[in-house]
Amino acid sequence: MKDAFGAPQSLLVLGGTSEIGLATARRLITRRTRTVWLAGRPSPALTAAADSLRALGADVRTVPFDALDTESHEERLGKIFTEGDVDMVLLAFGVLGDQVRDESDPLAAVRVAQTNYTGAVSAGLVCAQALQAQGHGSLVVLSSVAGERARRANFIYGSSKAGLDAFAQGLGDAMHGTGVHVMVVRPGFVRTRMTAGREEAPLATTPEAVATAIELGLRRRSETVWVPGALRVVMSALRHVPRPLFRRLPV
Repeated sequence: MKDAFGAPQSLLVLGGTSEIGLATARRLITRRTRTVWLAGRPSPALTAAADSLRALGADVRTVPFDALDTESHEERLGKIFTEGDVDMVLLAFGVLGDQVRDESDPLAAVRVAQTNYTGAVSAGLVCAQALQAQGHGSLVVLSSVAGERARRANFIYGSSKAGLDAFAQGLGDAMHGTGVHVMVVRPGFVRTRMTAGREEAPLATTPEAVATAIELGLRRRSETVWVPGALRVVMSALRHVPRPLFRRLPV
């Protein structure tokens, strides 16, 4: 198996400019990964991301991909698998949105939901079926602790991640025994461009820390990874806080 011991030789990143996705690619390239596909909207940022990974010695290719253009997913992503086995797929795209604005703009809220959930369902199924057809591989899905319990401050984003998380868990059960490993990653607040200017939540982390946790999770064949690990306990407690009290918490 080419992705034995959690060290894939080939990697497909859905969300080719994602800081977490690129941090993971860099980490895996220093281990064993030699071929990387970056799937994203064509842009100078995607080109720069590819160049940065090539400088590390990887064979990097870019693929036009738009989470919202679900009708193109099967053709564009399926084509990648016809070029050779893909040992790991990292589903790393998503948008945070603007809660205050989106509450008064239903179309903007729908765009968040369609990107984070509908687009991920489409791309996730296409890739899972391709991995199953080749008989091996890992699908790593970036979820979020925001999906564990809806908060007043970001329930639109949180609800989309809750849907994604449930989907990925179910997909993992569906793929059990097929040779395909599905791993759900639940980071807390990550310091990235997407969160720049926002007040940091407790236990904030970095893309590099998430990448480290992903690699360890792959080696352990984990089904769920929390980043940082302490969030597992924190969120377990928050899930059971009575709703009237939960509304008052500064979370």
